[in-house]
Amino acid sequence: MTVSSAPGKVYLFGEHAVVYGEPAVPCAIERRARVTVERRDDDRVRVNADDLTLDGFTVAWGGESDAPELNVPNNLVEAAMGYLDGAVEQARDAAEAPDAGLDISVESDIPLGAGLGSSAAVVVAAIDAAARELGTELGREALADRAFRVEHDVQDGQASRADTFCSTMGGAVRVQGDDRRQLDEVGNLPFVVGYDGGAGDTGELVAGVRELRDRHPFAADTVEAIGDLVWEGETLLQGEDTPLDELGQLMNFNHGLLSALGVSARSLDSMVWAAREAGAYGAKLTGAGGGGCIVVLDDSEGAKTALDYTPGCEEAFRAELDTDGVRRES
Repeated sequence: MTVSSAPGKVYLFGEHAVVYGEPAVPCAIERRARVTVERRDDDRVRVNADDLTLDGFTVAWGGESDAPELNVPNNLVEAAMGYLDGAVEQARDAAEAPDAGLDISVESDIPLGAGLGSSAAVVVAAIDAAARELGTELGREALADRAFRVEHDVQDGQASRADTFCSTMGGAVRVQGDDRRQLDEVGNLPFVVGYDGGAGDTGELVAGVRELRDRHPFAADTVEAIGDLVWEGETLLQGEDTPLDELGQLMNFNHGLLSALGVSARSLDSMVWAAREAGAYGAKLTGAGGGGCIVVLDDSEGAKTALDYTPGCEEAFRAELDTDGVRRES
């Protein structure tokens, strides 16, 4: 039996624009997906996932049947199935064991589809644990690359390398196309996350930005402006003392630009303004938008307390910077 875990992430800057070759800075946070893998004697794959903010599900496939056996309706697990199926295929390929059977258990404290990188964390942890269970050790770069291939396939070519690279490496990273690197000497960032209990449709939101960008020059300029502020934010992060007030101001700008592209939501805006009015340095949506989470920069208790009392905020929690990345638990 082999166990790996990997962290979720927040976007400090750059979501959506990263799809068009602009840079982005995601940061790993101390909320994790944990995957346990045990090899089977046959060629079947069985997945148990009990706490992915759904009702939980069990999936089995392989053997004589090509169709998964589901104990909940298909629409609840379709997306998760794609990621887990891809992770299994990547691990089998790395281990040169195309018919290996596996029992997989997934636990996660990262909300699904909420902009915190739940799918990337599960894929990274699953590939790492499954490959090791099959006798193969993957380096971090190779693991991040294989995890990206899974997200790229499941998301019909719309995925960037940001989520999977950040989850694998930990800390703050900068991603621009195929160029990706960890940002050195980034101190702890006092994050607070607000969650509205929902999730946006990533594919629909990405398509909407693409349509707007293709139709209007100002939308293309907005995407480029997000890229410009990412570069400025990276410079601030790597200074000797990160000025949280300036970093927060850039986060506020980024949220405004994302709102202009139509990817915010009333619940997200309400949480953003509640955090800012409580004295936060900055606040913005994180991820695809349309619902889900915001990320706040605040070293006091003000923002979290305000979010606890904000209508539409289901949960607020502190989320310190995670510097470990993927972690081999056993």
